[in-house]
Amino acid sequence: MLDRILSHDLPRSRWLALLLIVIVLGLALTPFVFPGTKALNVAAKIIVFIVLVASFDLLLGYTGIVSFAHTMFFGIGAYGVAIACTRLGPTWGALALGVGLALVVSLLLSLLIGAFSLRVKAIFFAMITLAVASAFLTLASQLSDFTGGEDGLNFKVPEALQPGTQYLEGPILGASIDGRFVTYYLLFGVAVLLVLTMLRIVNSPFGRVLQAIRENDFRAEAIGYRTVIYRTLSNVLSALFATLAGCLLALWLRYNGPDTSLSFEIMLDILLIVVIGGMGTIYGSVVGGVLFVLAQSYLQDLMKLGASAVEGVPVVSQLVSPDRWLLWLGILFVLSVYHFPSGVVGRLRAMGITSGGRKP
Repeated sequence: MLDRILSHDLPRSRWLALLLIVIVLGLALTPFVFPGTKALNVAAKIIVFIVLVASFDLLLGYTGIVSFAHTMFFGIGAYGVAIACTRLGPTWGALALGVGLALVVSLLLSLLIGAFSLRVKAIFFAMITLAVASAFLTLASQLSDFTGGEDGLNFKVPEALQPGTQYLEGPILGASIDGRFVTYYLLFGVAVLLVLTMLRIVNSPFGRVLQAIRENDFRAEAIGYRTVIYRTLSNVLSALFATLAGCLLALWLRYNGPDTSLSFEIMLDILLIVVIGGMGTIYGSVVGGVLFVLAQSYLQDLMKLGASAVEGVPVVSQLVSPDRWLLWLGILFVLSVYHFPSGVVGRLRAMGITSGGRKP
């Protein structure tokens, strides 16, 4: 049963399987185990980034296409929900319309980019997508009447998802059963379905062709596959999943602006997570997303504790100052790439093979 759910793509390492179980249970039980606004926000961000990074890995890790326009589709999804709920009100119909229109816009744009750009190779395609993403970011910032400009859009969600909606009078195991609670599990459920769908795609015959194109584009075309069509379809699917991730982000934040979903820093974060988790594996998006977001969210807090412990010590107190958390985040990234060149998932799978063959 589990083999079918995971599309016959088992972790193949006991340590990886254990890590994935811990991650899934941790995210599923966050409202009960880690009560508090920050923990819930971090868990929601992890969920969104897992979907977003997995969608990008579908393009980079499985097809071998480098694109810098991924945050554009992420932003389209977020803006679709934000604009629809702002203009039409906090109704389920407006929410559905926003998601639907965002998917249509992303479909058309990804087809357009694929049709005119995927015939060029490597860095040239990456530069084209970077130019398109930059133009879209500028457009979103300047159309203030429509997108809210630099200030973005604050909006309300349907009443069932609003924090003020209480479903039970008292908390259960420390968790308040309110609209925020329901929204979190809506994000979690949708994310699980999307990740399992992407697993099915990459392990289907279509996914095998994408991997063949990644390994050798010329040979894949020589045996009869129209690689441009497959590359375009990969670009479209990746864009649609990224759009849905943007919709989830907007639904959770009830706000969207250029820096929230279209920033180039998000694109850099995606690239880092793919490398940390491991390219060419959906599980890498899960592991890498969790590790990166946790480090990004709690490293500064840990450094505050360290700074208080070495207060007054020359040089050392300056090095562990919370203001230098980005420096240490960069060091951790360099170390992870050095010790895990194939990503955490690749390393764990290799350990599983060398210690006794293929393991579930």
